[in-house]
Amino acid sequence: MNAAQRLKLQPVPMPEQEPAERVHNVREVPLGFTPAMAAQEAERCLHCADQPCVKGCPVGVQIPDFIAAIEKADFAAGISIIKQTNLLPAVCGRVCPQESQCQKACTVGRAHRDVGQAVQIGQLERFLADWERENHAQIIPQIPPPTGKAVAVIGSGPAGLTVAGDLIKLGHAVTVFEALHKPGGVLGYGIPEFRLPKEIVYAEVSYLSRLGVDFRYNTVIGKSLTLDEIRHDYDAIFIGSGAGLPNFLGIPGESLLGVYSANEYLTRANLMHAYDEHADTPILRRDSVVVLGGGNVAMDSARTALRLGARKVSVLYRRSEEEMPARREEYHHALQEGVEFGFLQSPIEIVGDAQGWVTGLTMQQMQLGEPDASGRRRPLPIPGQVTNVPAELVIVAIGNAPNPLIPAALPGLEMNKHGGIVVNEETMQTSIPGIFAGGDIVLGSATVILAMGEGRKAARAIHSWLTKTAGDARP
Repeated sequence: MNAAQRLKLQPVPMPEQEPAERVHNVREVPLGFTPAMAAQEAERCLHCADQPCVKGCPVGVQIPDFIAAIEKADFAAGISIIKQTNLLPAVCGRVCPQESQCQKACTVGRAHRDVGQAVQIGQLERFLADWERENHAQIIPQIPPPTGKAVAVIGSGPAGLTVAGDLIKLGHAVTVFEALHKPGGVLGYGIPEFRLPKEIVYAEVSYLSRLGVDFRYNTVIGKSLTLDEIRHDYDAIFIGSGAGLPNFLGIPGESLLGVYSANEYLTRANLMHAYDEHADTPILRRDSVVVLGGGNVAMDSARTALRLGARKVSVLYRRSEEEMPARREEYHHALQEGVEFGFLQSPIEIVGDAQGWVTGLTMQQMQLGEPDASGRRRPLPIPGQVTNVPAELVIVAIGNAPNPLIPAALPGLEMNKHGGIVVNEETMQTSIPGIFAGGDIVLGSATVILAMGEGRKAARAIHSWLTKTAGDARP
């Protein structure tokens, strides 16, 4: 099939649960490609000589090569190609914003002037990862002899897992310290089951365990173990402790009963299984829920509230629909499921009753002015236009700040004004020799694949540090 013929092929529709059915369960919404669907979608790839999709991938997955393997029905070869640079393909295939990365650069999409017409790289990556897991086809690579060097990775989110996987394959001993009782960081506590089943996260982590990575849970570095103890026992440290500190609005009423941060709400629902009526984890279930924010976390919170029995869920966002940062796919799914949206509305107060429970919000109508530092048009209040919105539960989903615990325990660690760790962007080296950092603790809030990209850079730099430093390299 020549390029002109391939360009005429349409994207293969992804089968999904029906909205009326899925709001009553937490099973995954997209059902995944069959082998025939994957082969059909793979035929749309032009196998461009300049490979713009690879340049658009933060970890440099050899996309045309794995798609060619799908065309040949050589799925083992396809997943092997992906895992050369990405150890979490089942995760990335589901939650990474391909439409703003590899698929945005796809020649097919650009030829149609529509990223929606791009080759569905993420779905093909997911297909191969699911095939590998479902067919028990994991191949454990040969690990080189031990180097005698030991690395501590703090946090088991995407950045930390990437560092661990890359370094264990180079022969270094790797220990991952995780504060929670389960691995994955934000993959476990932040992303709902219906978007990313936890069994998939745990399967990816199990692969790293089989490679030899040592995972230690329920260990809060800075409390359970001090940084001095870690620095004494390990030759290098990677900090990937994430952005687990929720931001709040600073308006009256945020301390009322029935106000959640999205972090707490989603952690209870996801990691602690509050969606299961037989679970011990308490969570408020209310008929009327308002979510404040416009990102993926807001979509996750709203869609979770529906699955917890809410009859009316509204997402209120201070900018317009066009400025909303949530993935189009997540917004589309939320609309399908019955979530209502109110744009150009900003809360000025959360109101409650005499017993201290939420009863509603006072919202200021907004209009868009000139772009701000984010590049989006700044929301400005319209004088005199204020409305009251009833609510029995309010979820604040306006972003997170880096976890402050570890930086506070490391005097001399350079921080930025937002609470993130300052690093060399090429090596992820902090201001303290032998200590590296990446992911949300640096970026504040990043995609899974961007965090993994930082982890990959850090792993290369840590390996260089360990091999070039004579004698005891401990920081």
